Formats: sequence, structure tokens, C-alpha cells
Amino acid sequence: MVQKIESQYKEILSQYMQRQSEQNLYVGQNFSRQLISENTSPEEVISMHKAAMQDLYSDMPEEVWHSFDFLIEMMINYGLALQERQSLLKRQEELKVEMDLAAHVQETLLKTKLPALEGLDIGLLSVPARKMNGDYIYFISDQAGHAGVAVADVIGKGLPAALCMSMVKFGMDSLNDSTALPTQVLETINRVVEKSIDDSMFVSMFYGRYDASDSRLTYGSAGHEPAILYRAEKREFFELPAKGLLLGVSPLATYEQHTISLEKNDMVIMMTDGVTECRTDEGFIERDVIFNLIESKKDEPAQAIVQYVYDELERMQNAELRDDFTLVIYKKI
Repeated sequence: MVQKIESQYKEILSQYMQRQSEQNLYVGQNFSRQLISENTSPEEVISMHKAAMQDLYSDMPEEVWHSFDFLIEMMINYGLALQERQSLLKRQEELKVEMDLAAHVQETLLKTKLPALEGLDIGLLSVPARKMNGDYIYFISDQAGHAGVAVADVIGKGLPAALCMSMVKFGMDSLNDSTALPTQVLETINRVVEKSIDDSMFVSMFYGRYDASDSRLTYGSAGHEPAILYRAEKREFFELPAKGLLLGVSPLATYEQHTISLEKNDMVIMMTDGVTECRTDEGFIERDVIFNLIESKKDEPAQAIVQYVYDELERMQNAELRDDFTLVIYKKI
């Protein structure tokens, strides 16, 4: 079989060297497809070419034949490198498809329904820095006027963080109680996370329960970015601190809770560190900048405020998100 291929190649080469026509080139191109189908390596083709040239032009200088030997050695390494590169590109494409699918599954799995309560306007936006989102928003509400919201952030990225978030959702779905107090919610989710995820993974989480009957928000935190209260009458921002360990650190962790009352146009701003730790080439964007953005749109609907803050921070960072961005606003109307 090898001798037959070498003979065919010699004949095709000879015809081309004599005529050098388009037809001869076309025959050579078709023959190259045959070589590819039989997995003939580049160095084997060069070796075949050298043998054919020696039969056709035996009087060529010895240096020319040495150049073919040099080219064969080069093609051996080139072929191996090319094969490895093609294998990596194929694997990269497979991983991309897998990540796209995983991101779609995550988006579907972690969907949550926005509460509709009289007197409360809600805005939210969660944008992943990569395919998979390490932030999570979960809403739960009832007909009695309670609207619970969990804002969580996994310390980590990619698939491990996404899998961890699925356990948070599992815990929230299992709890399924819109009247539960933040201490109960955080302690329950902490036990789920501590039992279900790797020791190297931790989750921060803010949980707030709003009661429409008296416009009061009761909140707690598991090592999460403090929520911010905006008092419309005073036009001032106040931090809402609440002590508590990250979820998953200890099964015995307890969490404190506090309660605030909201007046007309007051806002509670809940976020992850992807908002407060935005940075440009010059350094971190100050929190006052974020507060000014919010206040400049204080008369707008909550969703418009959230979108405006994101658009402006994205612009300041030249459209480059360095971390997952999640922002939720409860606005009393």
C-alpha cells in the first residue's frame, strides 16, 4: 500500500514538474485529501517527496537532500505540536459548550419569583462576571404581606460556586416560610451549607423580612456586605450592621437580627461586594460615589435606580466586571 502511494505521488509530481498547469495542481490537491484520509503525517509526505525527487533528479547537489532531512525533523515536532494544539482547541470548545449548558441550567434552577406587595417597589439586577454566577437572590412572599429576600455570595467562582448556590436554594426551598425570622433562616441555611459543601467553600448572606402591615424590615447577616438604609426625609445613608459568621463555618453559629421601620420613599439597598468593591485603574470606587448615583435617581422606580447604578459603574470600569454584580433595592412607596 505504501509503495502504491509513493508511486502515485511520484507520477503526480513528475507530471506537474513537466507541465506546471492548473490541472496538475488540482490532481495534487485531490491526492492530498487521500493522504489526509489515510492519516499520513507531514514528515511522511516530505519523505515521500524526497524519494520521488531522488528518482527524478538524482544529480541534484547533496546539500539539497540534506535540506529535506532538516525539513523532516522540523515537521515531526511541528506535527506533534499541531496535534496537541488541535486537541486543546477541541477540549476548549467542549468545555465552552459544557459551561454554556451549566450556566443555562443554573439560570433555570435558581430562578426566583419577584414579590408583589402593595406599598413596596423592588428593583434587582444580578450580572455574573463570568459564565457562572457566584451571587444569588432568593425571594419568598405570601398573601399576608411578607416579603423575604436573601442575597448571598459564594467565596469562590465557577462551577464549585454554582453548585454551592444550588444548596442554598435547596435550603431556602425546604424552609419555605415567608414569616420566618432572619435568625431562623440563617441558622437553617448554615446547617445545610455546613453539611453539604467542601470545607474550603463559604457563603455570605443577608436576609431581610419585610412586613407590609407595618412597613418594618427585620434583617440579619452571615458575614455579608452590610445593607444600606436611605432615609428620604433626611437624604442620608446609614449602614445596617448585623453580626454573624459566614455560612458553613460552624454548625453552632447563631445570628443576631434587627428591625427598622420604613417611611415613604425610604430605601433598603442590599448588595454583594461586586458593587462596593468596584475599581478602576486608579483604585476602588468610593461608596459615596455609589450613594450619589442612587440619590440622583431617588424619585425613579427601584428597577430604574438599580439599572442606572450598574450602567454607571460599568462605564467607570470600561465595561469590565471584575466580580459578580448583585444589587437589590426595597423602596417604600
